[in-house]
Amino acid sequence: MAHLKERFDKFLHEKNVVTDLLSKIEAKTGVNRSYIALAIVGFIAIYLVIGYGASLLCNLIGFVYPAYLSIKAIESASKEDDTKWLTYWVVYGVFSVAEFFADIFLSWFPFYYVLKGGFLGWCMAPTPSNGSILIYTRIIRPFFIRHEAKIDSAVKDLKDKASDAADKFKEEAKRATANIIFEEKKST
Repeated sequence: MAHLKERFDKFLHEKNVVTDLLSKIEAKTGVNRSYIALAIVGFIAIYLVIGYGASLLCNLIGFVYPAYLSIKAIESASKEDDTKWLTYWVVYGVFSVAEFFADIFLSWFPFYYVLKGGFLGWCMAPTPSNGSILIYTRIIRPFFIRHEAKIDSAVKDLKDKASDAADKFKEEAKRATANIIFEEKKST
């Protein structure tokens, strides 16, 4: 437990937007930033249980901070942070698709949004063994490697069908435009 508290305090003293804000609040109030962060997490957890718009708040938790850090990763020289956030977005995407089909059932469970928020927090946690890395290396990557040829074939088929549909649409648009122009010239 002491190890977790130490890691939490270390995280709260790293240099980023959130910790800068916590530092300002700590300086103005005199309250330790650990307590402020725990109060914010507690408030969010309670709100996710009883508040209106819990689904939106969960999606914001899973999107806003990771998007910000992804932009910072893109702009940094390091490749390691790019890989970390790409991994997060792959897991987030798989989770979002799975949730789309299961949400109608899952949203009726008590504390669903608290668990979802916790899961998303775990997936973006600034630790070497965060959730997205674990889920990617243990579930998504092995599945992908096992089925890569089938997935590539399906993607190629979809790409070809989309290209054919776009070509047909373009031809129909040209024909319709030519007919409109012809009808306008004919009526004048």
